[in-house]
Parts: sequence; C-alpha cells; structure tokens
Amino acid sequence: MDSHHNARTSPSPSLEARAAQASVVDEGDDGHGWTDDSNSSPRLYGMPGAYIDDDDADDDDDYHANDDNDDDDDDDEIEDDDFVDQEGDFDNDDLNADEVDPATHIMGLFTDGERTGLIAGGQLMALLRHRDLSQIIFSTANERRQFLSTWSRPPKDPNRFPPVPSPQGAQLMRSGAFGAPTDDVRSKKRVARRLLERELGIGNLGQRRRNSDILAQSMIPASVVEQVIHYEDPVYSGQFSDDGNFFFSCCQDFKVRMYDTSNPYQWKHYKTALYPWGQWTLTDASLSPDNRWLAYTSIQSIVSIAPTDPLDTGDPYTLELDTGEGTPGNQVWTGHRSFGIWSIRFSGDGRELVAGTSANSIVIYDIESRRVLHHVRGHDDHVNAVCFADKSSPHILYSGSDDAIIKVWDRRSMGSGREAGAFVGHLEGLTYIDSKNDGRYILSNGKDQSMKLWDLRMAKSSDQFNQEAPGRRYIGGNFDYRRESYDEEWWEPHPQDNSVVTFRGHNIFRTLIRCHFSPPSSTDSRYVYSGSADGNVYIWNLDATLAGKIKVKEATYGTRRRDGHTRRWFDEPGGWNTCVRDASWHPSAPVLVASAWNGYSMARGTCTLHAFNEAGDDEGQPEMRRSVDCNLREKAGIYEDSGISLRWE
Repeated sequence: MDSHHNARTSPSPSLEARAAQASVVDEGDDGHGWTDDSNSSPRLYGMPGAYIDDDDADDDDDYHANDDNDDDDDDDEIEDDDFVDQEGDFDNDDLNADEVDPATHIMGLFTDGERTGLIAGGQLMALLRHRDLSQIIFSTANERRQFLSTWSRPPKDPNRFPPVPSPQGAQLMRSGAFGAPTDDVRSKKRVARRLLERELGIGNLGQRRRNSDILAQSMIPASVVEQVIHYEDPVYSGQFSDDGNFFFSCCQDFKVRMYDTSNPYQWKHYKTALYPWGQWTLTDASLSPDNRWLAYTSIQSIVSIAPTDPLDTGDPYTLELDTGEGTPGNQVWTGHRSFGIWSIRFSGDGRELVAGTSANSIVIYDIESRRVLHHVRGHDDHVNAVCFADKSSPHILYSGSDDAIIKVWDRRSMGSGREAGAFVGHLEGLTYIDSKNDGRYILSNGKDQSMKLWDLRMAKSSDQFNQEAPGRRYIGGNFDYRRESYDEEWWEPHPQDNSVVTFRGHNIFRTLIRCHFSPPSSTDSRYVYSGSADGNVYIWNLDATLAGKIKVKEATYGTRRRDGHTRRWFDEPGGWNTCVRDASWHPSAPVLVASAWNGYSMARGTCTLHAFNEAGDDEGQPEMRRSVDCNLREKAGIYEDSGISLRWE
C-alpha cells in the first residue's frame, strides 16, 4: 500500500507541539490508517463507494482525448433527421437490422402508455452487444469484451456458501474440546433454575459438574449496557488481561488508558500512557504475561513499552524494530527504512516481541538485548496480524496478511525465511488472527466478510504450499474494503480451502476488525465472536449458528450530545453510526466490552460494558446504563444514559 502525505501524527513530548497537533483536522483513513490529501483524488462522503469528483474538467479531457482519431467514424453516423418523416414518425424501412439507431432498439422494448417492467437479462445483453450502442458505452473494444464476458457468465450456484449449521463445527461441539456437549439436553433451563439445582446439590458428581459447565456457557452478554465510556477520538482496540484484573484501551489520540477491573462492574481508571511521534492512530497493544508491561504501536517502526504500575510515572521506553542494518544469520530482509507496525505480541515467556509490518514482514525482537533477531519478508502484502499458537511455548507463531494467507512459523528456524506451514481459504486479505492458546486451533477474520476456524493439524506443509500454483492461492478481486460494499456475488469457495468452519453474517469494512475465542475459564472457548462495521458484536456457536448479537449501536445511540464534530471520510456528516472494531470477553465474569468508532459521523469513540442480566425475566440487579468520560467521570449535559431497555431475542 502506498504511503500518503500529511498523515496524522501524535504529539511530541513538548506542550507546544501537542497544541499544534490538536488543531489538525483529519481528512481520512484508509482502514490501515493512511490519509490522502491529493488534490486529484475524489472526495468520499457517506456510504462506501460514494465519491464526489472535484474536477469535472479532467473528466472532459479524458472523454475527448480521442476526438482527433474519430474522423473516419463520422461518415458512418446516421443523422437523426434520416429517421424521421414529415409526420414525426420513425422510418426504418431503408435500414438493415444492424444499422438501426440504438435509441430505436431501446424504445422498441416499450409500449406507449403501458408498464413493461424490467427488461430481461438477454434483452439487456443484446443491447450492449449492438455495434452503435457499445461504441457509446465502452471506451475500447477490450473493455467491451471484458464487460460482456463477465456479465454473460451463468449465475453462480446459490448453494455455494458453507452450510449452517456446519457438520464439522457440530462435531467439534460434541467432542467436548469446546465446552460441555448439550445435544442430549432435553429442555433449556433458566439460569436461576440451574443455580437452584447447584445449590441443592441435585444429581451425582458428574451431573453437577456438567450442570455448572452448562450454567457458565449459557451466560452470554446481552445488548443492554452497564456503562458507556466516551472518548474524544475513535477507539481502535481494548482488551482484558488474562486474569481479568486489568483492561486497556487504545485510542486515536495516541493514548493507552489503563483501568483496574478487579471488580468487572466497578472500574477504576488509574493511568494513561502516551505514544510519542505516532502516525494517524495506535494500531495495536499487547500486555506482558506478568501484567507488568504494555507494548503498543503506531504506523511507525518504534514500539513503546509502558509500565502498568500506577506509581511508575516515568516516560515509556522505546524500541526501534528497524535497525537499517539487517539481522544476524541468514537474512532475507532487504527492504527500505522504515515501516509501520500493524500488530504486536509478547511471547509466552515475555522475553521477545513479534510484530507484523507494512513491509510485508515479520520481526522478532529480543527485549533484553534490545536487538532484532529476525526480520523475514514472509508475505506478498502487509502483515496485519501475528500471534503465538500457545502462550506456554514461544516456538510456534502465526502471521496473517493482505495476501489472504496465514502462515505458520517455527521460531527456531525462522532464520531460513521459510514457513513451516500455511492456511489457504480466504478470498481477500486478513484483518486479524487469534489463537485458542492450545497449540491447535486458530481463528481469523477476512475482508471477504467471513471468519474461519483452522486446525494446525490440517495446515499445508511448506512444500505443498509452494508447489501449488501461486495464482490460485489468492482469487479475490479488486475489492477495496475501505470504501466499497461487498457484493455477495463475488464470494465463492476457495478451491484449496483447508479451514474447518466458516462463519458469516458480520461486516468487515473500513478497518481491521478483530475476532476472538470466548474465554476458556468460563465458557471453555465454546463461542467465537467478532466486531462488525454495522455496529454489532456477533457471537457464534462452533457450528456457525448465531448464539447472540450485541447491538452496540442501538445501546449507545444518542448517549452523547451532538457537537458538530464530524469525520466525513467515514460517514455521512451528522448521522449517528457505529463500527465495532474490537471486543473483549472477561475471563471469569459474563461481561463483554466492545471498543468502537461511535457517535455522530463516527467522529468519537466508546468502550461499552455489556453483561448477562436476567433482570427482565427474574429478580436480578437492574442494568446501570450510565455514561462517563474516559476517566470514568460523569458530565451532565454532555453524556446521556443509554436508553435501551431489556429486550431479549
């Protein structure tokens, strides 16, 4: 992806620079975070794909560019006067069928005074094939052939989409690897009933254990909101720590805010860390295994690491991942300096960082020695996501790219630049990957509007992957997810797909939207979930059926006063819209936090806390629905409590 000029940058440590940057008006985001202020580019408003061209004169020049070469065609033109007799009627007696004016062909499809409805596809194709009409519509003969070959194809099989429920997913649910099986449960019991049975000790030991597992699995967070945390800028990510005592959010203002969530219903803000010299936004963050350090990145080659201790008020450390000198050993990276970082992760032992970059590469960095161990160009496009297969082992890691491929790497042999395996199946680039942390299963989100579950045992070997025709690995089109809507006609099964289950129904537009497994400690990772550009969080069972939908847009609508601040690159000025970019399920409580671009014109951001709550059907704690700022302070007259009531689907 080409870099653009005048990209948004973070303030430097000086107050003067911060004030200067605060006055900058953002003009756009390409989904990865680049801006384009070129005068020759069309302005984009509102819905994806809607353009307003500022320079009509350029279009006129292009249209008349070949006028000098069309003199010979003038002799073949038939004036309209030749078609009309003295009474004003068309007279086609002297014309051959192929010489009839295109307008006559079109008008011949209609009867005066009658409703004829839509013309058939065959009639439309016949019109487009007509010599005179095609010269008007198409600039070149090649353009005409390409258009006709595309639209003359037979319709695709409507049953080409993966079946729902998925047989493979249903088998996984019955296997016990993803929670307690529920196939033989005769009736669905309310949570209150299962709690009563647990307290009374009904059943034998095995039945009681299973009842407890099913009880935890049934507590899916709902659309009702306990708390709306408002930010002045869009929120790009937010995650709980593995123990649930800590939550951090990454915002476009280049700040990471840290919250004490030891009580998941009563948060406390205690620290904010700044990324100096950032470009456009913070792209990712990762918490060290011991919760002591937080690494966070921007579209720069620098990683900032801040201590999470509230008493440590020092500046964050900075690590340069682009040394400009190459790396030791068998080095395959010869790229330019510098690059942006889209994804960052701590290793399971906390000693190394792995990063995915805009230079199509994966970087392994040793924190203690402060040096790059490997910098491997492992993909043909940006590496948008990286993660380790198992937090207890630092050896196997994954990378997902805009080339639509997931690659498996063995940390011990990365110096050769050769992948250990690969997953193929997405039709467009990947936006995120997440590991179940069992060394086996991995989840991915793709711009082909699908999420996929993979099994490491089914990965293609390096030899098999490299022997396959490269042109058949990526079969996507020219879809630009930043500005366009996705046409379902484009979707078709990948001929080399080695995924286990495919999940569909959410929207992946504008930005790198994330997906995750539900927590293993409370739900046994029984569910998978993803943010969505339509303002919802989608939760699926492993068989690809929908288990729940959290309506973030509906829950937050009108919770902030209109202030005239717009972000017109993304949405129609003035309208309230929501894009949920990330979501995090608390590891032990039935609570989920959705991080979103939210508000009028999606110019602001929110983190919303959604919890399981049966107060609508039982005697339970009523939802709070309160709105606060990023420091958890209420501001009357600016924020309004959520108006959504308890409604169950």
